[in-house]
Amino acid sequence: MGDTAGMSADVFAALRALPGGAVVLDRLGAREDVWVVGGAVRDGLLGRPAKDLDLVVAGDAATLAADLGDVREVHDRFGTVTVLVGDAPVNVATARTETYAAPGALPDVRPGALEEDLARRDFSVNAMAIDLAGGLHAAPGAQEDLAARRLRVLHDSSFTDDPTRLWRLARYAARLGFAIEERTLELAKAAIADGALATVSGARIGNELALALNEPEPLAALAAAHELGLLPAGMAPRRGLTARALALLPEDGHPGILALAACSGAVPEPRLRAWLDDLAVAARERDQLIAAATGAEPLAAALEAAQRPSEIHAAARGRQPEHVALAGALGPEQAARDWLERLRDVRLEISGDDLLAEGIPPGPEMGRRLDRALAAKLDGNAPDRAAELSAARA
Repeated sequence: MGDTAGMSADVFAALRALPGGAVVLDRLGAREDVWVVGGAVRDGLLGRPAKDLDLVVAGDAATLAADLGDVREVHDRFGTVTVLVGDAPVNVATARTETYAAPGALPDVRPGALEEDLARRDFSVNAMAIDLAGGLHAAPGAQEDLAARRLRVLHDSSFTDDPTRLWRLARYAARLGFAIEERTLELAKAAIADGALATVSGARIGNELALALNEPEPLAALAAAHELGLLPAGMAPRRGLTARALALLPEDGHPGILALAACSGAVPEPRLRAWLDDLAVAARERDQLIAAATGAEPLAAALEAAQRPSEIHAAARGRQPEHVALAGALGPEQAARDWLERLRDVRLEISGDDLLAEGIPPGPEMGRRLDRALAAKLDGNAPDRAAELSAARA
């Protein structure tokens, strides 16, 4: 991996660039009982920007957290605390070791040495720490695995102890572009075949799915999950379709939801709904996914048939951006782009109050007149407020 002192300096530079990072390191000073651990060390050694600041202390995490900032979450069972330093979350944990009473059970933890804390982690490249003097500590083989860009579990029961690590394997493989070590891949596939995922709650798997959908490249994470066998039957990445849809997706759209919807087009709606419900996916995201996955083709046909802006608007009205972008990727790309970039934001200058003043009572008729005025505006026939009102009166 090269010069350890130089690598440590790179890690500290990355940590200081994090929101709140410089404040935390300055407050910690030269304490010998605190280490920076996990992904921040890994990413710093790779020359990548750090994402999170995770600390391990040989003592009480709550006491250290209170010294650093505003304590927000305390998990006594695991000896972990989340503290806000300014607006930045920092994770603090007591150095610990853990055992599992049964496959998939939450771990039983007790305080331990740093070496034990590193040995309990998911993959060797995450089992590294730096002390505040710049010394690097790592599980056996961790530095070699990082240099080889390789993901390796630290013991053979890793995936049966905690099957959520299977999804983490997919996420890290996608995000880091690392290969999966041969023995680790064998253990992962054996755990999946033996039903390890059924030993944990659906909500825990759902949380891992949500993290995958929020990766910088969610399609890559889903593709890695598919290769491992983590996705339901019939669900598979559609790279070309997803790439076209992502090119249409506006900034307020969710790339992960779009990617999963594109994967799910061949899954019957009842089965897709049941899977999402099993994972305790929130109702809003669940319905958004189902609408895009099952409704993209009908919407594509409607957009293809639309001739005027008002018809495009009528076809896509009320749809989420992921739904329209996915439909556009199936063919009517220009119509989808028109709605996403222009038509969905068109608003009338007049309102129901104006129609009330004209003697039109509230109810369905008022709604129809406002829709007629909007259609005229979309098609360029009502360029101002007076024209809108005229179209509504007609």
